[in-house]
Amino acid sequence: MLIRLFALFICVPFIELVLLLRMADATSWMMTLTIVIVTGVIGSLLARREGLAALMRFRAALASGRMPGREIQDGMMIAFAAALLLTPGLLTDSLGFFLLTPFGRRTVGGFLRRRYAGRFQIHTSGFHPQSPSSPDVDPASASGQWRPHPSGGDRFTIDAPSFGPKQGQSH
Repeated sequence: MLIRLFALFICVPFIELVLLLRMADATSWMMTLTIVIVTGVIGSLLARREGLAALMRFRAALASGRMPGREIQDGMMIAFAAALLLTPGLLTDSLGFFLLTPFGRRTVGGFLRRRYAGRFQIHTSGFHPQSPSSPDVDPASASGQWRPHPSGGDRFTIDAPSFGPKQGQSH
């Protein structure tokens, strides 16, 4: 894995440099510089737009009570695309623009899911708090339990059992 990353960090900039020099020979150095700057600006604007859309989908998933796995994956690919677009080069710009399209994210995301399916495990630890609406739990006095946030609403605070419940603090 380390050898592949090392080769990637050596080969990609070398290929990008060769392509930029060939483009400068075919057109002019001013045209090549203009293309690099314009793709960076357009890419950052598109990345911002797609990133905000992904954030809205993330919030909507949370509001509907489902795990926003696909939205997190989209957000990470959009951030990676933005980094590629800010890197000068033709190959990185092409991959960055491809990742900014929903089709590109579906294609790459599907490939990654197939490639790495079953290779990750998630382990959790800790206590399983009872909800504040349980009839047998008094949320105001139960240390280490879920309890309503003082300002009301859906927010909850978890207090460590050694510290006890927070008294009269508002956030």
